[in-house]
Amino acid sequence: MNKIQKFQAVRGMKDLLPQDHDYFTIVKKAIRHRCRQAGFKRITTPLLEQIEVFERGLGNATDIIEKEMFVLEDRSNNKLALRPEITAGIMRAYLQNGLFNLSQPVQLYAIDPCFRYDRPQKGRYRQFWQLSVEVIGARDPSIDAQVILLAQKILEDLKINDHFTLQINTIGTPECRQKFEEALENHFIGKERNLCEDCQRRLHKNPLRILDCKNEDCQILSSIAPKFDSFLDDQSKQFYEKVLGFLEELKIPYQENKKLVRGLDYYCDTVFEFWDKSTGSQNAIGGGGRYDGLGEVLGSSFNIPSVGFAAGIERIIDHLKEADIKPPRKDKLHIFVACLGDIAKKKAVKILADLHDSGVHALGAMGKSSINAQLKMANKFEADWTLILGEVEVQENVIIIRDMKKGSQEKYPLEKAVKEIISKIGKNNLDLYHLGE
Repeated sequence: MNKIQKFQAVRGMKDLLPQDHDYFTIVKKAIRHRCRQAGFKRITTPLLEQIEVFERGLGNATDIIEKEMFVLEDRSNNKLALRPEITAGIMRAYLQNGLFNLSQPVQLYAIDPCFRYDRPQKGRYRQFWQLSVEVIGARDPSIDAQVILLAQKILEDLKINDHFTLQINTIGTPECRQKFEEALENHFIGKERNLCEDCQRRLHKNPLRILDCKNEDCQILSSIAPKFDSFLDDQSKQFYEKVLGFLEELKIPYQENKKLVRGLDYYCDTVFEFWDKSTGSQNAIGGGGRYDGLGEVLGSSFNIPSVGFAAGIERIIDHLKEADIKPPRKDKLHIFVACLGDIAKKKAVKILADLHDSGVHALGAMGKSSINAQLKMANKFEADWTLILGEVEVQENVIIIRDMKKGSQEKYPLEKAVKEIISKIGKNNLDLYHLGE
């Protein structure tokens, strides 16, 4: 006899069980609340994009493109990729759908899954959820500060803001950056044997990314490398100073970090990250910056100034759990309906429907177990009350309402069961839906 195969989730991809969704719900609500306040509109782009969207948007000399993308071919031999991040897809949608014809800037946010073939570890999965917030179509240092404020307010609402420090830097204009990269390349040439394998490859493709390497030898060489400050022009310095001025006005604490960079050509000026206070950059919850060049990289005939940030939802949830923040259980069961016999079950099903329509969380009228077995089931579901209905109760036109905590019970007229339950639960605890909520 063949052994039955037991299937498991793909490595690095995990099931979101009901208790996980309790956390996802409070995170999403905090995000939606703050984004709505600030005038952002939600957008969802497809999971699959033409691979060029990410190759151009992220650059070939990045780990994401070189090692981490999930790539497939369709039946027409077109190369497609599961999105490894959201920003490039949003910019593609902005261009394709003519959002540049709207009043600028366009403010968009997304909460969607992304995919990277990376080594799974705590807070890092091959399928993960990401928040992406983008302001497209305006260049103003106050916008950079407002985007940072939005990120901080979300963390404050979730009561984990004190877990992080805001790290911030400027990488100036593309012209500044090019001069700096040339100086970096000259600095590292001749020292290749002291660089890790990845940084040896990065040296001539994207030397800026060596500064972000976690390898100890690479960090030592980076510490004596030329500093970006000496390559910044007056325009870049003034823009950065204005961003910091707005942060100070908003009373947002920050740490200037001259090592903080972005390895993508279209980034400019402001870059920032939220670092875990206990582990630093290793567990950054997210970050962002200004990416005025992305639109042109993706085919725009004109410059599209933009700024945004992204954050990992799973990492946010990890911090909620570490802080022992419990999500409210809005799906808690109010009522269990226990019944015995076919006639009683017909009545019980109707009572269940009436309870649901009245906003009561109710479950029951399942199977043919004894009343005692159903009461045990009600305890397992942690129901506050149990309605008990047998053939005798149907004949007498009554129902038993049992208080599961006290262990006491009373009989009520069957037609008053729903009204009595609502009075016990309280109208403020009912779960009613209205279109437009």
